[in-house]
Amino acid sequence: MRHGSIAGAHGRVRPLTLLGDGGLRERCAEVTDFGPALAALVEDLFATMYAARGVGLAANQIGVPLRVFVYDCPDDEDVRHLGHVVNPRLVTADGIVLRGPEGCLSLPGLEAGTERYDHAVVEGFTVTGEPVTVHGTGFFARCLQHECDHLEGRVYADRVTGWRRRLLERRIRRASWSR
Repeated sequence: MRHGSIAGAHGRVRPLTLLGDGGLRERCAEVTDFGPALAALVEDLFATMYAARGVGLAANQIGVPLRVFVYDCPDDEDVRHLGHVVNPRLVTADGIVLRGPEGCLSLPGLEAGTERYDHAVVEGFTVTGEPVTVHGTGFFARCLQHECDHLEGRVYADRVTGWRRRLLERRIRRASWSR
C-alpha cells in the first residue's frame, strides 16, 4: 500500500520554455516563501516533466524564475532517484569527467556529447523548508549538474565544445522550435 501521493498527480502540465525564449538564460531568484504556492509549483514541475518524458526539470523551464528543480532519474546502477530541491547549491562536482549524450526538454529532439563529472552533491531544502543533501553518481550526477546549470541561466549546449558544438548550433538553427 502506498503512503502519500504520487509526485505530480495533483499538478498541471505547463508549457515548456524553449531555447530562445526569455528567462531561460537568466539566473533564478532564491525561494523565500515555503508555502502552498511552492508546493503547487513542485507538483506542476513533476507533472510537466512526466508529460514531456524527462528525468529532471527546473522551474525556469516552465517560465518561473525561481531556484527549484525536480528529478526522477536513474543512476548508472539503475537505482531510481526521485525528489526535488529548493534553493539548490552544487557543493561538489568531482571524480572522472565523462563525455556522454545529453539532451534537454528546452532543446527538444537534440542531444550532444557533453562533459560532466561522474559524482555530484547538491544541498538545498525541501518544499517544507527542511535541509536536504542529494548525492549523485553517473547519469544521476549528470542530471543534478544539468538542473543546477539551468538555475544559473545555462543550458548543456554551453558546455559542448569543438565540432560537437558547431554541429549542435547548426541543428538548433534548423529546429522547428528555434527562434
